[in-house]
Amino acid sequence: MSTPKSHDPALVAEIAAHYREILRLIGENPEREGLLKTPERAAKALLDATCGYKADLKELSQKAIFEHDGSGMVMVRGIEIYSLCEHHILPFFGSITVAYIPDGRIIGLSKLGRIADAFARRLQVQERLTKQLCDFLTDAIPNKGVIVSCQARHLCMQMRGVEKQMSETRTLEYTGQFATSPELRAEFLHHAMEK
Repeated sequence: MSTPKSHDPALVAEIAAHYREILRLIGENPEREGLLKTPERAAKALLDATCGYKADLKELSQKAIFEHDGSGMVMVRGIEIYSLCEHHILPFFGSITVAYIPDGRIIGLSKLGRIADAFARRLQVQERLTKQLCDFLTDAIPNKGVIVSCQARHLCMQMRGVEKQMSETRTLEYTGQFATSPELRAEFLHHAMEK
């Protein structure tokens, strides 16, 4: 999902006014040269970072569904994601690996990245992001099982609070054959972690 090329000027102005006041409240001078355009830039950046709220996921997922007679696992690794922690509105970022067992149909590979972006570009927690993506793909693609792994670094843990610089969070959600077959989960994890 690419971020919007243009923004509603009235919405940008309204959000920018709040950023201007925040700058004042933290002790900055929003009128100084370096900050004059910051509220508008920050407003546009926030709209870009949360553009997932406007995504039509159903339309996106149905644009590229194709017949397929194979039954092996389809996996896309390393789908980079950028999100905002809903608790502190600080970034978390990392990658998602998605796999599914087709049941007569497959989805275009690029759609998996776009759908992941649509869920990531919202105020999120990683655990819910992983589950939302797994649940959505389970419903959107004819399949015998879906599995989603996410690994991310959270600035809310690294630059504030506990300040654990090397921490990384991993989450995993699965349905269908991935839920009933430990061997299939192990195969996924082996391929997901390969260098």
